[in-house]
Amino acid sequence: MIAVTHPQVIAVRRSARVAHVALWAFLLVNLAVVQAMYVLAGPAHNLAGSIGRLLGLYLAFVMALQLLLVARLPILDRGIGMDRLTTWHRWTGFAIFWLVLLHPAFVVLGFARQDRASYARTFLSLAGQLPVLLGVLAAGLIVLVVALSVRAARRRLSYEAWHAVHLLLYAVVVLGVIHQVYEGTAFKINIWTQAYWWGLWAFALGALLAGRLIVPLARNARHRMRVAAVVPESGDVVSVHVTGRHLERLQAAAGQFFLWRFPEHQSWWQVNPFSLSAAPNGRSLRLTAKAIGTTSAGLRDLPIGTRVYAEGPYGAFTLAQRSRSGVLLIAGGIGVTPIRALLEDPAIGSDVVVLYRVRSTGDAVLLGELRNLARVRGARLHVLTGRTGGGNQPFQPENLAALVPDVTDRDAYVCGPAPLTRAVVASLRSLRVPSRQIHAELFRLAA
Repeated sequence: MIAVTHPQVIAVRRSARVAHVALWAFLLVNLAVVQAMYVLAGPAHNLAGSIGRLLGLYLAFVMALQLLLVARLPILDRGIGMDRLTTWHRWTGFAIFWLVLLHPAFVVLGFARQDRASYARTFLSLAGQLPVLLGVLAAGLIVLVVALSVRAARRRLSYEAWHAVHLLLYAVVVLGVIHQVYEGTAFKINIWTQAYWWGLWAFALGALLAGRLIVPLARNARHRMRVAAVVPESGDVVSVHVTGRHLERLQAAAGQFFLWRFPEHQSWWQVNPFSLSAAPNGRSLRLTAKAIGTTSAGLRDLPIGTRVYAEGPYGAFTLAQRSRSGVLLIAGGIGVTPIRALLEDPAIGSDVVVLYRVRSTGDAVLLGELRNLARVRGARLHVLTGRTGGGNQPFQPENLAALVPDVTDRDAYVCGPAPLTRAVVASLRSLRVPSRQIHAELFRLAA
């Protein structure tokens, strides 16, 4: 096998380096400035108050960073990938959770010691002030969202309900900014620190508005997408074909996904990330979904001509990421949709192996299309059926190596349920497949 040196691949690698360097530079430079502002502001009335002030600065900065992570900026999405950004968003969210508990705890403790009053009495006194009360409300909303994002609670919520809960974070941002206007002290040292601080927040909010509102509105006004056909693929799986104007200008690639809304058929806040299940051709887009949540279950009832509002394309799960000429495509269940699109991409070449894991052949969505594409591409297709367990564990390292002896010389693309994806990635690493050759997307989405 030889390494891929296609100009597009080189450009993607350069984009990834730029994205990582830009994000780390932003993080380190701003942390240094925040620390400098804290030092220049001088100590508070006591140690607890000083710690509370420092934690407040960090909390505000991490919230601004969080806005950038969820703004869906092209430089970050293309260079890092939505899946990894969502992981960082999750951990940043937990950092905000602890800071939002510790910051007020130390502030109240500092005032309690200064006034020689009880902690509870001091808290109630401070909470009676409107700016402080707004901060308390913001903290309460953050605790609520984090509590509902814990896996045990998340499993009980539909995707639509979980997404709606996350919309509360926009209220948190508004309350947090108002709280800073009245209660912030460390960034009010002089005009330069104020300009820096509000410039930081203007940049974060501007990126959020541009990435989540302005750019999607402009794109949808330009492309005017509509439902062209609805095709049932099985009892609970349906494909939706979408057409529009100048779709080639979207520059979508096989393996990417969009956030889909159908405003005439559902509530405006209902949105789902569905992958393209066919390689984009500039004339139409196709998504294929399994009836799991409210939105996906209602897709088969979409009337022809229904207006479509789509955000994207998003994701770095594309052939431009590969480093070898040989490709291994691994799909589990409905995760076959981006895998099927990748197999259709003319850039994939002929040295392709496809592993499709399903309970039974009857559960294999788009299997006929996969077989036709595999025949055209000269690819090897293995449909792996049966319940996992005992002797039927195809993704154990030794079994995977038996199916694909040259696995270390291939780029592996994996998409499926989270347990399958993690098991496959673990096996690939156990077989010493280099990290740069492993491409796995869980298609999680930061709200």
